[in-house]
Amino acid sequence: MKYTGLLLLFIALATSGCGMWSSTKRYTKETWESTREYIDPNPTIETDSYQFENPNQEKLAKLFTPVDGPLTSLARYIDDMDSMPDPDWMDLLLTRFPWVHRVLVTDQDGTIVVMQPEIPVKRIDKPLRFEGVWRATSLVTVVDYSDLGPELYIARPYFSDVDFNGLIAVGFDPRALLSLSPSPKDLIIIHPGGGVWTRGADVDKDGLLALPWEEMLKDKVQGQVKVGEKHYTWLAKYIGNDQYVYATESVDPKAGESFLWFF
Repeated sequence: MKYTGLLLLFIALATSGCGMWSSTKRYTKETWESTREYIDPNPTIETDSYQFENPNQEKLAKLFTPVDGPLTSLARYIDDMDSMPDPDWMDLLLTRFPWVHRVLVTDQDGTIVVMQPEIPVKRIDKPLRFEGVWRATSLVTVVDYSDLGPELYIARPYFSDVDFNGLIAVGFDPRALLSLSPSPKDLIIIHPGGGVWTRGADVDKDGLLALPWEEMLKDKVQGQVKVGEKHYTWLAKYIGNDQYVYATESVDPKAGESFLWFF
């Protein structure tokens, strides 16, 4: 009788608890349904926010974004390595960035001690001179203009404890990078003071290179220039402290008149 009473009491409590839980659950669900749109609204994308008012900027953005994204990722990958890289790091770099031609590591005197691949696509025509205060400088660039075309190197110092040990340098042909653009022939990369890189674009390279880039880049990071009868919309890109310029022929020259430089 004693055990029967305890059992009945347990059943009564359990039944009562179920009812309370069911009621609480229903109340919670109803409350959530009524407040969900405020707490957890369905996500929407305001596409109008991303539309360009300037068709020249829109064209350039569509052309250079698929190029600049991988280039920025490569720069970050290099910048994260401040010690002697191992073979796995080099192999992963060449896998992630298949347009890269070579990775090399030098000692303090600039002598190459490691290179991947061991037999490169292009040989280095002249010694590479990377200038920088290695305590204060992270990424630097240099371009080797060889008979087979330009080779852009991005380099950074590496250390042992706090001592400078040498440089890590990654080289690639910027024209191969241009192939990532949806329309490579319409995108131009300008190396102020160096060269103009294209994938078959019909441009006045000498005219573009002769523009007063040093003066222009002091105050602006984008704009429009006129070379001959053509207008070009441009945007400057930093790799470390060095500037390179993306450009394309303007869709509507009048849309960028406030940034216009003539040559």
